[in-house]
Amino acid sequence: MTSSVLLQKYDIPAPRYTSYPTVPYWTDSPTSEEWINSLERTLSKSDTKLSIYIHIPFCETLCTFCGCNTSITKNHSVEDPYLSALFLEIDTYLEKLPKLKDTPIVELHLGGGSPTYLSESNLDLLVNKILQSFRITKNSDFSIEVDPRRTTKSQLEVLFRNGFRRISLGVQDFDSEVQRLINRNQSFDQTKKTTDEARLLGYNSINFDLIYGLPKQNLDTMRITLDKTLELRPDRIAFYSYAHVPWIKASQRLFTEADLPQAMEKRNLYEYGRSRLEDAGYKEIGMDHFALETDELWKSYQAGNLHRNFMGYTPQSTDILLGLGTSAISETPDCFHQNEKLEIKYRKIVHEKNIPTLRGHKLNVTDQFHRKLLLSLMTRWQLDVPNEMLQNIKLYLAEMEADGLVEWKANTLYITEMGKPFLRVVCTAFDERLRASKLKEEMFSRAI
Repeated sequence: MTSSVLLQKYDIPAPRYTSYPTVPYWTDSPTSEEWINSLERTLSKSDTKLSIYIHIPFCETLCTFCGCNTSITKNHSVEDPYLSALFLEIDTYLEKLPKLKDTPIVELHLGGGSPTYLSESNLDLLVNKILQSFRITKNSDFSIEVDPRRTTKSQLEVLFRNGFRRISLGVQDFDSEVQRLINRNQSFDQTKKTTDEARLLGYNSINFDLIYGLPKQNLDTMRITLDKTLELRPDRIAFYSYAHVPWIKASQRLFTEADLPQAMEKRNLYEYGRSRLEDAGYKEIGMDHFALETDELWKSYQAGNLHRNFMGYTPQSTDILLGLGTSAISETPDCFHQNEKLEIKYRKIVHEKNIPTLRGHKLNVTDQFHRKLLLSLMTRWQLDVPNEMLQNIKLYLAEMEADGLVEWKANTLYITEMGKPFLRVVCTAFDERLRASKLKEEMFSRAI
């Protein structure tokens, strides 16, 4: 079957599976007290591991493709009150859960927004608050998302001095017309400068975020973007499909669907990019992600330790992901929790020494079971299907099997090379809530 026919059949709306259940199917939200109880249960184990994600929502300009929770302002006076609230949130957790302080941090990640919106001194204050409040070990992995248009060498120096060794650069595309339409004017020299400065300082893992499917992208612009990316040779590359959801993000209405590469044209952008990356020595470790063999992410994939959560792919799993800041999402084995999205409301709640709960989901036993199945598919390209599910899953995937996207060896399901671009679609076989629901298709972006 040709690629165009496969695309027509399987390029359907599907979740990205950074969680299960996915956010539209969160139905049983915890109270703040129930969330704390879930954390307490998890912390009672002697070998609990902790990841921390801190959300900095501020950006000076709006990127029209962006689906993140952001606050657009050039007024940097917002930094101090936001950090004050963040510190209060940390203190509230530590007061309610004293064991948190002695739980080792495996990963710390600063995301946004643009974390390097913060001044050097405020970055230093923030990281030192974490260093003083939690248990850091020699294996703790610190990373941050940076905007090359505004990141300074002194910011990188502050971060490096405090233990950061990985940075993720928002690049998206190097073509000037594409950049104009997505309102992200970022020269190659700016990206190169940040990359070179980080390497000279000693950062050992540099990630580029690229997006295919943006307005006015074509094979010629993608070739230029890949040429320039490979010239700088980042250690990891996230090659994301643009999620066009203007009914959720109004800024995406600043260009029309007529500006976007459609169907087979978009698929060709992905195939071209994937081929270029593989020819350059990058290994595909999961949906959207590529890494050099020297990078920790590839080593983790080979060792079978790769994990996926709201931060994307990570080298190892942790028992708790604690999200701090507006809209940040946390998780334990039996609960998801999201903070209040509106910054002014978030600050009010934490100043009252309360957990800024917006919503979440208490995972029942069935949710936890399906979550493990989906995690295996997303991190290993294969899954040992339990006997009691085998007949139903084989029936659901029969057409994909006939089309060469999946194959079976006894009870083990394998995603083929041809099937890897359709990983999200294969995962829907194990998404009990999606299969049983009647939610509109427009809840999700398309799979390719």
